[in-house]
Amino acid sequence: MSHLSPALRHKARTLAAKAAADTAPGGLTGGNAYELIHYQLIDHLRRIKQIQSIEQKNTLKAELLPEYQDWIDGVLSAGKGGQDDVLTTLLVWYIDVGHYARALQVAQYAVTHNMSMPDQYNRDIPTLLMDEFADATLAGNMPAEVGRAILADVIALTESKDAPDQARAKLHKAYAYALLDKSNTADPIAEGLDPSEMQQALPHLTRALALDKRIGVKKDIERLTLRLKKVPKV
Repeated sequence: MSHLSPALRHKARTLAAKAAADTAPGGLTGGNAYELIHYQLIDHLRRIKQIQSIEQKNTLKAELLPEYQDWIDGVLSAGKGGQDDVLTTLLVWYIDVGHYARALQVAQYAVTHNMSMPDQYNRDIPTLLMDEFADATLAGNMPAEVGRAILADVIALTESKDAPDQARAKLHKAYAYALLDKSNTADPIAEGLDPSEMQQALPHLTRALALDKRIGVKKDIERLTLRLKKVPKV
């Protein structure tokens, strides 16, 4: 839809908003506008499935995402929480292509309204968010300064939601590593860190270890504890 005129884009947002507003919380989004955007998504998913390379899949997703911008904007502006498989699928795409702020915006709506993922996904939304955002940070795909803000919001958003301990442990580990400017267990804890960041990271590492003994942060906890003991008391 990115190629549409401003007038047609406004109409697209209006139709999306109406479809979302007309759907009761927990109900299935329907209507002609939804059916059209859903058929488009099915066609795009078919194209993506034909590609073997993950990198090329994500390149195509990035090219296609602007065509859904008006739909997403309309739903977020007027939706009551009706189930929308287009929106939840695009949530994953936004993470895949590194549009983390937009992904979080969609995630906040989806989690708030207890939405579910389409059948082809084997995780619920809170677990998916923990896994995908943490993986992006630990793989070095999300800059530490971005990760600090995004992961703090993901932790708050999913704190009261049921999820596997391993997923939550990974999220706390990733957040601690973002605070410490680390991307993997082998990285040393950087010199010159603000003591407040180290103090903030330690309980998240401790929480990660409590949830999953194999999360790989025990030595980090030991090093960080020793480092903090050497910080002059004010």
